[in-house]
Amino acid sequence: MTLARAIVTGDLAELPSRRQEDWRWSDIRGLLRVLPGPSPTAGAAMPPGPFADIAAEPVDIINGRGPDRIELAQGERRVVALRYFGAEAGSHASQLTVTLGAGADLLLLESHEGQDAYVAAADLTITIGAGARLVRLVLADEPEAAVSVSNATVNLSAGGRFAQTIATTGARRQRIETRVEHAGGGAEARLDGLYRLAGRSHTDITTVVVHAGPDGTTDQLTKGVAADQARGVFQGRIEVARGSDRTEARMGHHALVLSDRAEVDAKPELEIYADEVVCSHGNSIGALDEEALFYARQRGLPEDAARALLTEAFLGEVVDRIGHEGARAVMRRFMTPGGLA
Repeated sequence: MTLARAIVTGDLAELPSRRQEDWRWSDIRGLLRVLPGPSPTAGAAMPPGPFADIAAEPVDIINGRGPDRIELAQGERRVVALRYFGAEAGSHASQLTVTLGAGADLLLLESHEGQDAYVAAADLTITIGAGARLVRLVLADEPEAAVSVSNATVNLSAGGRFAQTIATTGARRQRIETRVEHAGGGAEARLDGLYRLAGRSHTDITTVVVHAGPDGTTDQLTKGVAADQARGVFQGRIEVARGSDRTEARMGHHALVLSDRAEVDAKPELEIYADEVVCSHGNSIGALDEEALFYARQRGLPEDAARALLTEAFLGEVVDRIGHEGARAVMRRFMTPGGLA
C-alpha cells in the first residue's frame, strides 16, 4: 500500500494507514477522504529554485512530469539540481532512476516545492557503483496544505559513498523515506536530517539501512524542533545481517519541543545478527535549556531573539556536516525563521 499506487489506481484502500506499524504516526488514509483529480500539465513559469545559483544542470519534475532517469558514466562528475514542483492543486506521482557508474561523483541538490493543496508521491531509485560517490541534499519547502510522500531506495556498492542531508519545514502531511541496501566492503553511508516545524505542520523522516556485507559504516544524525501544534516523526532502523562482521553504525535523534501542544515521536532501532560489530543509537526529546536562555537574556537579548539563537545553534550541528559550502549556506538560511524568503 503506497500513496503512489493510490494515485495511479484511484483506490483509497491503497493509501497507507495507521494499521501499518511504520505509518502509525503519519496516517494518510484517515486524512484523505477523497483523492483530488490528476494535476494539470503545468504551464506557468516557476520562480528560481533554491539551488539555482549552485547547479548549472537543472532537472525539473513538474506536477509529476519530467525526465525518468539520470545516468553518470564511469568516472563522470556532475552537479544536478533536481526540482520537484507541484504547480497547481491535484494529485500526481513520479518515478526517477539515478545511476552512477564506477568511480562517478554526483552532487544531487534536490528540492520539493509547490503551490496550492496538491497530493504528490515521488519514487527515486539510486544505484551507486563501486567506488562512486553521491551527495544528496534534500530541501523540502512545501505549502501548508500539501500532502506528499518521497521514497528513495539506494543501492550502495562496495567502496561506494553515500551522504544525505534532509531539511524540511513540513506540510499538512509529509513523509520523506530513505532505504539503503549497504553492501559493505568499505562502503560508507551518512544519513542526516533536520526539521523545523511550526503551525500545524507534520513531517515524518523514516530511514532503513540494511548492512548486507562486512566492513561497512553508517553514521546518522537527525535533529528537529517542533512548535505550536506541529508534529515531528523520526523512525530510523539499522539492520546488520548475518555475516556482516566489522560493521560500524551510529544513529542519533535529538529534538526540542517548544510548545505544550507540539509533539515529537521517535523510534530508533538496531537489529543485529552479526558478530564483531560496533553499533549504537541515542534519542533525546526536551525543551530549550532554561539556564542558557537566562544567560542569553542577561546579555541583553530579547526572549524571542534568545530562543531563536539557541534553536539555530541546536540545529547547526547537522548543517555543519554538509561539505559543500554553497549548499550549506542555502540549508542554513532555509532552517532559520523566515526560511528562504
